[in-house]
Amino acid sequence: MEIQKAVIFDLDGVIVHTDIYHYRAWKELADRLGVPFDETANNRLRGVSRMESLEIILENGEFSRLPATEKAALADRKNETYKALLQAMSPADLSPEVRGTLETLRKQGVRMAIGSSSRNAGLILEKIGLEGFFDAVSDGNNITNSKPDPEVFLKAAGFLCVRPQDCIVVEDADAGIEAAHRAGMKAVAMGDAVRAGRGDWNIAFFPELLSIFL
Repeated sequence: MEIQKAVIFDLDGVIVHTDIYHYRAWKELADRLGVPFDETANNRLRGVSRMESLEIILENGEFSRLPATEKAALADRKNETYKALLQAMSPADLSPEVRGTLETLRKQGVRMAIGSSSRNAGLILEKIGLEGFFDAVSDGNNITNSKPDPEVFLKAAGFLCVRPQDCIVVEDADAGIEAAHRAGMKAVAMGDAVRAGRGDWNIAFFPELLSIFL
């Protein structure tokens, strides 16, 4: 198989797991508003932007009709809670398997980028000791459309100076797999994305990436 020139990683759920922090932050907001929210509802938020997540949480209640300014304030409150929770993260949150795989890919000359809808990607990478590790970071701060729109991955490819068709995306959300394909890229599915069956490869463990790239 022809070796691809670059790999673009989603961050949350792929490089590191921050789902519990998102869940706690959204749960705090939902409880404050008296809106039902549990882990099943939380799964619907995977791979979508903060404002889209808020719309999902508020969709069936009186708060769905709030003015945009008030919704933005609620989203900001959630983000402040989330960032406060992220302060507890450290390099210990990056598993040895993930770190070792990334370092092996680096040594083999594979160009690597982050493609995440999160606006907190920089903070997370700093906390887990990967600040400056990737060749490029495309995140919620430089896109206007979240997944399944392909914008975040197309911008990552542009930052890497690599053609989209020469990139492989690693994703744990079906919206991310769709975004990769819409960008003209192949995709590796892991975690929840495997169940949808739309990945070009499906892996159970992060180090299996080495068999695709090396």
